[in-house]
Amino acid sequence: MSGEKAEVGTTGLRRGAIGLREVLFQSITAMAPAAAVAASIPSGAAFAGGSLPLSVLIALVACLFTASCVAELARELPAAGSVSTYVAQGLHPAIGFLVGWGYVFVEALVPPLLLLQLGFTTAGTLHQEWSSYPADLWWPWALAGAAIIGVSGYLGVRASARFGTVLGVFEVLVLLVFAIWLIGKAGGDNTLSVFGTSHTAEGYAGVSGVFAGSVYTVLAFAGFEAAAPLAEETRDPRRTMHRAVLGSALAIGLFYVLTTYAISVYYGPDRFQEFGASGAASWEGVARASFGLFWVLVFLAVVNSAIANANACATVSTRTAFALARIRVLPRFLAILHPKYRSPVAGIAVQTAVAVGAVLGLGFAYDPVTAFLLLATVIVTVVIGVYIVVNLACAGYFLRRRREELKPVRHLVLPLLGIVAFVPALLTAAGLPVFDFVSELSAPVSYAGSVVGAWMAIGVVVLLVLMRRHPGRIAETARVHLDDDPSPTGLPQNGAVQR
Repeated sequence: MSGEKAEVGTTGLRRGAIGLREVLFQSITAMAPAAAVAASIPSGAAFAGGSLPLSVLIALVACLFTASCVAELARELPAAGSVSTYVAQGLHPAIGFLVGWGYVFVEALVPPLLLLQLGFTTAGTLHQEWSSYPADLWWPWALAGAAIIGVSGYLGVRASARFGTVLGVFEVLVLLVFAIWLIGKAGGDNTLSVFGTSHTAEGYAGVSGVFAGSVYTVLAFAGFEAAAPLAEETRDPRRTMHRAVLGSALAIGLFYVLTTYAISVYYGPDRFQEFGASGAASWEGVARASFGLFWVLVFLAVVNSAIANANACATVSTRTAFALARIRVLPRFLAILHPKYRSPVAGIAVQTAVAVGAVLGLGFAYDPVTAFLLLATVIVTVVIGVYIVVNLACAGYFLRRRREELKPVRHLVLPLLGIVAFVPALLTAAGLPVFDFVSELSAPVSYAGSVVGAWMAIGVVVLLVLMRRHPGRIAETARVHLDDDPSPTGLPQNGAVQR
């Protein structure tokens, strides 16, 4: 360590501010369960058809491989740097820096992604109900969402986490009640055959259709790791982080299975390949046609999900940026904390500016839906790549640093299976036509690869400069600050972070 000191505010992050409930819903809301059920998961129906519940079940098992690895590392290395720290410890600090560089970038893009969805979903629904409302007047809703998220983050982790918990409970309950209602209405049409391969879409018979559907539904699980950056603000972080990461992936995975089963048997598994994210053959369409005003609750759950997801990922991006800024591999001002709320106020200001700039810039340069697809492709490509590297880091950490605690299945086999599960998802997200069900991306969505490549190239340049001038800072990406905190309460002394 270089021995330098850097003031990051009058105190550190608020230690012990939240517990299992809040961090559990941090991961749950980051997965955007209502939005995933209504929009992401139905994309797999074009391949799996009425067998989509089996695809979701397979995706759940696949995601639990990686969730298990993240949970193991979160228990061993409770740090705001999360995935950056894990990779620095398990592989190399330079790789950890690059993972953190990419992760901060895409997590900062998730709020504008969701604010775009909030805007065009709300405007489209209002136009459908009242034709006098302009369908293209989407941006006020996006800006209102940005303001809500900014205030929530400013008031500190306790306020933002509790806000996310309330939103998460609402969206899950609405879809859960609706799913149970659909199962009851399906009556004698309930069948376990949807967990077989007999209802796949035309042209994708049997296992191939189920596999294709699972690749698309895997993407709905992204975000289960979002609890990890809150480790330094959580009570009993080693135990709590492990339970939150693994518990959120399992709980929401089962929620996805139940809801997908319900809509498949109600709508009809043999015609489910036509099901999608909008129109009559969608969750909102079914609610409008069959359950009267209940569709309003479904609509509100999706809108709620967008806000909750944006709130959770804003927390992730600002905490990860704080962790990298306090060791001075990102600009130092990103580590400035509010004296009362102990929130990274400078990071929140930058996050809000990025969100508003991306929403208005991309939304008006193209249109909000196209801008949404472009950002989604950038985000998913990097996040899936991060998952693959974290799986490697799990194996590396226990082989290199905790050999006495190494469990071959948990620390070697599961990481390998996690990599195998996510490689097809990575290729699909990037639009690389390795499989026949993957479509090449068209402009401007195809620009996503260039955006990611340019950002990571800048990261490599920054890394080389830092390694030459300040190698100790790169080494500190592996540091777990809780381990060397001298204060009994877990608060840094004199507001300084040792370098």
